[in-house]
Amino acid sequence: MTMSTTTMQIPLTAITLGDEEERAIAEVLRSGWLVQGARVAAFEERVAAYCGARHAVATTNCTTALQLALEQLGLQRGDEVIVPSFTFVASVNAILHAGATPRMVDVEAGTWNIDPKSVEAAINRNTKAIMPVDQFGLAADLHAVHELASRHHLRVVEDAAPSLGAAIGGARLGSISEMTCFSFHPRKTITSAEGGMVLTDDDKLAAHMRELRSHGASVSDLARHAATDDVIIETYDEPGFNFRMSDVHAAIGLAQMDRLDGLIERRRELAAAYDRAFAHLDAVEVVQPPPGFLHTYQSYCIVLTDDSPLNRQDAMRRLKGAGITTRRGCGAVHLEPFFVKRFGLARLPVSERLAARSIAIPLYPSMTPAEQQYVIEHVRGILR
Repeated sequence: MTMSTTTMQIPLTAITLGDEEERAIAEVLRSGWLVQGARVAAFEERVAAYCGARHAVATTNCTTALQLALEQLGLQRGDEVIVPSFTFVASVNAILHAGATPRMVDVEAGTWNIDPKSVEAAINRNTKAIMPVDQFGLAADLHAVHELASRHHLRVVEDAAPSLGAAIGGARLGSISEMTCFSFHPRKTITSAEGGMVLTDDDKLAAHMRELRSHGASVSDLARHAATDDVIIETYDEPGFNFRMSDVHAAIGLAQMDRLDGLIERRRELAAAYDRAFAHLDAVEVVQPPPGFLHTYQSYCIVLTDDSPLNRQDAMRRLKGAGITTRRGCGAVHLEPFFVKRFGLARLPVSERLAARSIAIPLYPSMTPAEQQYVIEHVRGILR
């Protein structure tokens, strides 16, 4: 195949925004209520209903959502939380900030998600919880994780940051684990500019997280201001955090929810076209979703095999020279300098291979057929 001689500029991602989001922001500004208020509550209700959960607790971002969820476990110094190494560092940082020790384990070669066999091997008397990560929009093997958690009396906090809308056998993420955390960062399927959310069916957990996210206040600002027949004075029964989402962010998120199913459908169409294009390219591996798992493709990644004529750095340089933006797929947190110094150097071969060879290539709902074909031609051209 001859590559196009015309240089295009293809971003890694592009946000789908329109008049609806602008109007939603303007309405909040005109309302005079900018902090956590009615729009946040509406956004929470919308996401909870979509996922099939009783409660959703909005936060500033997914990292604070994870920390808020971990705070519910009563973790003490020396307690361990099992987490995959092949993840964004925020997953592991949240465990550290909650006062526990991350026990990093390997992932499966086909799905790039936490390996239940590695989880089982890592369980010891200090283990208190498991944090599966639904990487790139594909759910981890949550049934296997929950079986292990049940057998060993462990809690589960699910990091579903990039995976709103993903499902296993028709059950959407957010309805499966005790606590599930989502992100609304601009690279995710939908965005609120910044934001996160914890979903749970547990009434007590939800109520406690709502208090903790607002400095531990017993009553929200919205409830105090809405009271018409009495003056409500809040109390502070424990130290909390300022993890509140603003109504501006929630308004964007609400408008984006109207687009969600269409955005996922388009991402899946683009991913299927990539899958077909790379099916017989020996230099590349792609993720293999198990039967019954709905992948939302927040990112589309390729992994260079031993047959690749280029290493990752050279491949990314060549694509950059053609105007194609890429990023490494994900890092292996256990190899980062701080974590090596703190916990020593572990051997997690699948994570290390993926961290060294994965490349996220452009995928976004507004991507045109010409843009995708341009990316396909250049990936094929440099890796044949």
